[in-house]
Amino acid sequence: MGVLDPDGNLRVTDRLKDMFIVGGFNAYPAEIEQRLAPHPEVAEVAVVGVPDPRLGEVARAYVVGRPGSLLTADDLIAWSRREMANHKVPRTVTFLPHLPRNATGKVAKGVLRGRD
Repeated sequence: MGVLDPDGNLRVTDRLKDMFIVGGFNAYPAEIEQRLAPHPEVAEVAVVGVPDPRLGEVARAYVVGRPGSLLTADDLIAWSRREMANHKVPRTVTFLPHLPRNATGKVAKGVLRGRD
């Protein structure tokens, strides 16, 4: 997925295969991650779509908190509801000491999808 600016430059914004559909709305993990990352207690975040019986799929955020953070899943979900559209809000948050990465240093989202 990408955005073409008026000068003809392409900016890659996400991978199409990472997109998931929440109740008929397209949700892009990179966009949700960009909205969650500025939270003052979030060091790193990765978002994946997980099955949901009512909506098809919903967002699950995997978060690495900043040192000394007291952030809870409920706190981050409440904050997200104020910052983004409802279909983009993670329904669950899992805290990890670090995000799994592949040999090139990218977050291994396949590993995250298979966690739960």
